[in-house]
Amino acid sequence: MANFATSFSFFTLALLALASGSNGGSIAIYWGQNGNEGTLAETCATGNYEYAILAFLPTFGNGQTPMINLAGHCDPYSDGCTKLSSDIKSCQAKGIKVLLSLGGGAGSYSLASPQDARQVATYLWNNFLGGSSPSRPLGPAVLDGIDFDIEGGSNLYWDDLAKYLKGYSNKGRKVYLTAAPQCPFPDAWIGNALKTGLFDNVWVQFYNNPPCQFSSEITNLEDAWKQWSSDIPANKIFLGLPASPAAAGSGFIDVNDLTSKVLPAIKDSSKYGGVMLWSRYYDGQSGYSSSIKSHV
Repeated sequence: MANFATSFSFFTLALLALASGSNGGSIAIYWGQNGNEGTLAETCATGNYEYAILAFLPTFGNGQTPMINLAGHCDPYSDGCTKLSSDIKSCQAKGIKVLLSLGGGAGSYSLASPQDARQVATYLWNNFLGGSSPSRPLGPAVLDGIDFDIEGGSNLYWDDLAKYLKGYSNKGRKVYLTAAPQCPFPDAWIGNALKTGLFDNVWVQFYNNPPCQFSSEITNLEDAWKQWSSDIPANKIFLGLPASPAAAGSGFIDVNDLTSKVLPAIKDSSKYGGVMLWSRYYDGQSGYSSSIKSHV
């Protein structure tokens, strides 16, 4: 019996090790900026992603009427994006967290004051999260949280917005907060907000930034990763990458380099959360997530 128990426990440990190895990290994907990338429901049905980030809400703050932009997927001006509710719910039924991304590389957004931040938080709660509004742009589906992809405007009051949004978690359903800073540390736009410790996941953009992205050697990326993972009080840090060479100006890492050089260098970090990809359109073209999923 002792031998059986010993072999059984080793077998159990081996299974546990296998399970933890295969589920070491998650893949997050940005969806919404190309009408030819397939529906959100189809994106989630691939089984490749644990987070789906809707891109973007590029107009808000400073007295502006907030407006979502999902490119060719739907027309928000005629309430055409409310049809996404069923897709959002189908993703969530698969255990996928669905978030709305604020900002983006092109947009008109900034916060004028802490009061403005509070107003934007209230708007987001009532129109996309657990509150209520007669004009919810995505219909009745309740998103899991808000992503900060702030790449312009001003660096002020994003910490206030994060605090006000996180405060809504007290209403019974957790509000996830995530962010997509550039890899040069600290981030020029949301560096202060990230110090609050309110962010669950931070997917750092290790692309379009030659000083801290992968080239032929890993030193620059590894040094930046260590700084992000040690200095930012987030739950998990993700490696943000383009899903194909066409998805960014620079920073694409081919599958062999990613799996043999980059991931082994960063996966030991207790903060390692996985890989974020820009975007579903390019991933659909390249099959990148399918190629890396078992290694993430």
